[in-house]
Amino acid sequence: MNVTGKQLPEQIERPASLLVPTWTKSGIALLYNKETSNTYDVHLKLTKEVLTIQKLDVVCTRGGDPQLNHRTVVLRRQAAGGLGISIKGGAEHNVPVVISKMFKDQAADQTGKLFVGDAMLQINGINVEHCSHEEVVHLLRTAGEEVTITVRYLREVPSFLKLPLGSPVPPADQSSRVSSPLFDSGLHLNGNSSNTAPSSPSSPSANEPKYEKRWLDAVSLPLLMARVSKYKAGTDKLRSNSFEVCALDGTSINILQFCTAAESTDWLQAISTNISDLTLENMKMINRYCSPDDQIVHMGWVCGNPHPDDAAPSSTFKFLALRGPWLYIFRSPPVSATDWGQAETLYILYEVLFKVHKLWMAEDCWIQAKFYLGLQQDEELQDGEPFCFSILVGHGQSHTFSVEMTSDLAVWEKSFQRAVFMEVQRVGSKTYMCSSQSKVLCLTIDFGSGFTCSESSSKKILWRYKFSQLKGSSDDGKTRVKLLFKNAENKQIEMKELEFSNLTAVLHCIHSFIASKVASVDPVFVNSQSISGMYMS
Repeated sequence: MNVTGKQLPEQIERPASLLVPTWTKSGIALLYNKETSNTYDVHLKLTKEVLTIQKLDVVCTRGGDPQLNHRTVVLRRQAAGGLGISIKGGAEHNVPVVISKMFKDQAADQTGKLFVGDAMLQINGINVEHCSHEEVVHLLRTAGEEVTITVRYLREVPSFLKLPLGSPVPPADQSSRVSSPLFDSGLHLNGNSSNTAPSSPSSPSANEPKYEKRWLDAVSLPLLMARVSKYKAGTDKLRSNSFEVCALDGTSINILQFCTAAESTDWLQAISTNISDLTLENMKMINRYCSPDDQIVHMGWVCGNPHPDDAAPSSTFKFLALRGPWLYIFRSPPVSATDWGQAETLYILYEVLFKVHKLWMAEDCWIQAKFYLGLQQDEELQDGEPFCFSILVGHGQSHTFSVEMTSDLAVWEKSFQRAVFMEVQRVGSKTYMCSSQSKVLCLTIDFGSGFTCSESSSKKILWRYKFSQLKGSSDDGKTRVKLLFKNAENKQIEMKELEFSNLTAVLHCIHSFIASKVASVDPVFVNSQSISGMYMS
């Protein structure tokens, strides 16, 4: 909503200072594939603007055809060590048989063309892509002294095969193990002959193709307006040691898993921090085009929590924005100026109430105190409860949202206070139509003078009180409220009963004005409200 007449940028701009990538974090994770329900080892590289997901692959670095996705290798069986490989997998698990181990200085390792993670396609010309584990073991045992195998590196090896990321590995004694698709079938692949002459190690010819295993970029996920969440999509369930990262377009959803909760939280914090930094930079640029009355104070993703009475509770993601006089609720982030007019819902800020849900146990109150002082580090709650807040709106309705970390909750609470304070100071006063004893009246809530009640037609003032004179109130939860004021002269309590069509909005407005009045005499709060320095620089 542009009230200045200035043209807003039609697309989200990227700050020039963020165009040079800087690696901020890297490490190993598991990527979940929804279609196969398997997880795969990936390498993550995080910059200020992009999360890159890399997958292992084998590339031809010299000679050969780099476009070929398979390799054919001839192995000569050795007396000690046989083919020098172990295998896992099989058709009974809907995965190909793959090389799970390679033993240093033995037949497979000497070729320089085979790698852990290579899926077997053919053995001596026989297709084995759909063979069981035992069938491949039998073919390798009986293939003779010279074995020709064709392989293709399997970029998405199911993690249940537990393949090491490094290759080759030191020799290990596995001669007594029975072959199984989930365990390494290794040294018993020597074949039936016990007097095979050992073959001497040979170095690959300089003209032969050379291959290397490398991490290659598979997904580049822009972080501007991206979201992260531990929630399973369409449910109210939280993921364990994992979260999903979704790009602005909503089409690239990647579920990342980690070994420990600490590692998952560490990555969640790092990615969330970069998203927040980009959001802040984008807010600053938009605010340069807008008047002081139309500034964005805060915006970001939240998870809309289902109502407890819902028959099939599920979570939906919403994008909230505190801008000018409004609280916006979007289905997706507003990218262009036109998008700001497409909000799913919007509310006047001073007519809603922000409420943080207190979820800590009594013995953990010190954690809550540290959190409000800005000392508490981001940690997951012990029982997996989300960090929640509610927006209480008119007619007794409300929206409940959750965020991923305590820092997110603190930012939303402080931003809401700041946005309401700024809007109350901007409007100065608000007048509501009401009635009392069948008379149509007007109640004006004024930041400077307090409460004023007057007749609607004649504008005659009936009574007036300062905010400090309000000593209590009660209401029927529907339309009527009783306000108790202390008379400045005789010190007696005077009751004023009024009726409103939207009582909740009026009560929230009174709360907003009084809270802003109190905040205006708090120098710490006032000094923290510099909109130009925080959101326009």
